Amino acid sequence: MNNNLLTNNGHSCHRKRGKTLGVIELVAIALGGMVGGGIFTVLGISVSLIGVYTLLAIVIGGLLAFFAAYAYVKLGSYYQDEGATYSFYKRTFPNSPFAASLIGWWVIFGYISTLALYAYTFSSYALSGFSVADNELVRKLVAGAVIIFFTLVNLWSVKGMGKIEDFMVYSKLLILAFISYVLINHSQTSLPVLMKSQSEFNLLAVLIVASLTFVAYEGFQLVINAVKEMDQPEKNIPRAIYTALVVAVLIYVVIAFGAIVAIPFSELIDNKEYALAAGAGDVIGQWGTDLVILGALLATSSAISGTIFGASRQMAVIAHDGYFPQALAKRSRRIPMVAIISMSLLAFILILVGNLTVILEFGSVTFLIVSLLMAFANFKIRQQTQSSMIISLISMAGLLIGVILILYYEWVHQPEQLVFITGLYVILTLSSWLYARNYK
Repeated sequence: MNNNLLTNNGHSCHRKRGKTLGVIELVAIALGGMVGGGIFTVLGISVSLIGVYTLLAIVIGGLLAFFAAYAYVKLGSYYQDEGATYSFYKRTFPNSPFAASLIGWWVIFGYISTLALYAYTFSSYALSGFSVADNELVRKLVAGAVIIFFTLVNLWSVKGMGKIEDFMVYSKLLILAFISYVLINHSQTSLPVLMKSQSEFNLLAVLIVASLTFVAYEGFQLVINAVKEMDQPEKNIPRAIYTALVVAVLIYVVIAFGAIVAIPFSELIDNKEYALAAGAGDVIGQWGTDLVILGALLATSSAISGTIFGASRQMAVIAHDGYFPQALAKRSRRIPMVAIISMSLLAFILILVGNLTVILEFGSVTFLIVSLLMAFANFKIRQQTQSSMIISLISMAGLLIGVILILYYEWVHQPEQLVFITGLYVILTLSSWLYARNYK
């Protein structure tokens, strides 16, 4: 349950709370969750599938993210509940405890999988210049260490976390912008030339890649988890989320454009998540590689911190309602310490035992499905949230197509991963059912 005093229209009352996080910090939290490891891993995959049309896929993926954000902004401004995804669904469908429990379990483990991915990506870049770079155990231990560090930061102070997040996010944006500028100035070709050499245009492939890039935009929801630490949520939630999404789209487009015109496609495809670092080194020298690595470390660090911050608060709300162990609801100084520690521990376990490629796909599918459910919830109460019926219908259709496309891609190209992901859903669904059964 929400501990805030509620007004007659169901909104949380925040008048007694002093401002802790402003719009700048909230945008930083959203960008910290979005601009993490996504752009570094998606770029190589996108180029391998659709070449120069990667730019188009990134823009369509951003449009898909805006469809998802529309529902979150409307529901977030209306309910003003830090439980976000889970609480929105529970309060929109109050007579379905199993549905509330199910979406709670799905979204939290989606966050845990992305947390594991960010930490592993951080480790890969941090060790890239050392002889132990290919040692899997060392990579996993470094990933665990960075999770521990940002767990301690989040346990320390909300204000302290916000300021550190500001520094990491805005520093990485400056670095990525500078890298893009240098790459564009060292361009080896142009888009018209590349499009002419790649005459084939496969719309289905572009839409599939756009669906796959959705994971690079996941994270804007973390703003809503900070509703207890912000003033005027009805204004600051839309400002922060829409601003962060516009900035993220621009960042991804500029980075992808710089990489495509300056780095040979073969280089981008062969190096996958190291594509930008390896390509920058070839184009502008070792300092370019070092700068990309620094940008990657800042990007993944801010994503780790932002994800721990937002998702742990959502986990605490779910536990408070009885769908997770009650211990996860405990707080000290408004900080859900047990939830923070538990999330970090589960992410490290995934790093130790899991296939992170599968975990990445699980996270992508999960957030597409969850976003579709949020769009449906917003459509149901569109009059209360003052939402456009047309935009709501378009959002649901777009997100449904995205889910279908990514499942189709998995079925055709990686059926064994689809089987594994299905198994994870079965386990989470069973667990959520067991807790929902005891709900009172």
